[in-house]
Order: sequence, then C-alpha cells, then structure tokens
Amino acid sequence: MDVLTIGIAGGTGSGKSTFTNRLKEEFGDKVTVIYYDNYYKAHDDIPFEERKMINYDHPDAFETDLFIDHLTKLRNGEAIECPVYDYTVHNRSSETVTIYPSEVIIVEGIMVLQNEELRKLLDIKIYVEADADERILRRVIRDVKERGRDVEGIAKQYLTTVKPMHYIYVEPTKYMADIVLNSGLNDVVFDVMKVRIQAHLNSKKDS
Repeated sequence: MDVLTIGIAGGTGSGKSTFTNRLKEEFGDKVTVIYYDNYYKAHDDIPFEERKMINYDHPDAFETDLFIDHLTKLRNGEAIECPVYDYTVHNRSSETVTIYPSEVIIVEGIMVLQNEELRKLLDIKIYVEADADERILRRVIRDVKERGRDVEGIAKQYLTTVKPMHYIYVEPTKYMADIVLNSGLNDVVFDVMKVRIQAHLNSKKDS
C-alpha cells in the first residue's frame, strides 16, 4: 500500500496537536492519526505515587517497538488495536481503540523524530517549535483542565524531567526535520501540506 506518512514532532505545548488537528479537519477520514503518547509503557505493578515520579520525557518511557509495529501495519493497510493512555492515573488504560488505515497517516508526538527506525518510516518530517514560556503556559492550562493535575505538581515535573529532557532528546531532532515551523497556526506550511496531501490522494484516485 503506497501510503504518505507524515511525522509531526516538537516540545510539549509547541502546537503539534493544533497543526495535526487542522490537517485532520481538512481531510477527515482520508487521513489517519496515530499518537505516540498512547504508547507510554504500562506500569500496573507500580503504585500511583511512584508512577507520578517516573520520567515520562525519556525515550525509554515509550513502548517504541509496539508503536513501530503498529505503524508498519497501518502502512501495509492493516487495522490496529491502539492502546489508550490515561494521564489522570499515569498509566495505560485497559481499553484499546481500533485505528483503521488510510492513504495518509499522521504520526504525532514529542519523540517522533528521536528514534532512527521510526524516522525511516516517515516520508515527511515536521518539527513545531515555540518559545519555552509559551510551551510551559500551554502545558499548565492543559494539565489542569484535561488531566486533573495541580500547578505545583506540573511545575515540579517540568523542572525535573520535562525541561532537561526536552533539550537532550526533543529539540535536537528539529535538525532531522524536513520542515521546521514556528506555530501550529502557520498558514504557509499548512497550505503547503494541504497541496502535498491532496496531490497524493489524487494520484491514488487516478491509479
């Protein structure tokens, strides 16, 4: 199956999801989205208070082998049972979600460009960058509203793992990207990607 696979990476709160959602809204079911964040490892054997202390911003926090296997299956036209991560309990849920393949796959996550084997599966690599102050403010708002976190806990996690891991593992991957954009609301890059995706869909229709 000739599939266009687009990777969208960038730091926490950079605008990855905004850009991904804009493309998804534009093309609907013609585009499949798979989130790397759903592949955080399960920690059923660790108490909640200890799970809160895990470094979730290190490459080892993810079950990358499973993610690559699932992405490969999607690219080959196979549906997958994607794990679901529950941020409120810092653990993988017992539920899964069926994700169906399409001719365009968007892969989103902070570490999407960090793993060499994963990068090889991407046709287009995008890195979304944003000022550090903007990123932390967006993270605070998101974690309080959507993930039931408190500001003190968010600040502690940000200073001890999120910030240092960003500079070690995330930011260097922007040099591996084909496109670096300064905002998920960047209309120029959005229009370029719209044209590229539509051209791919048209080529599949004509073949």
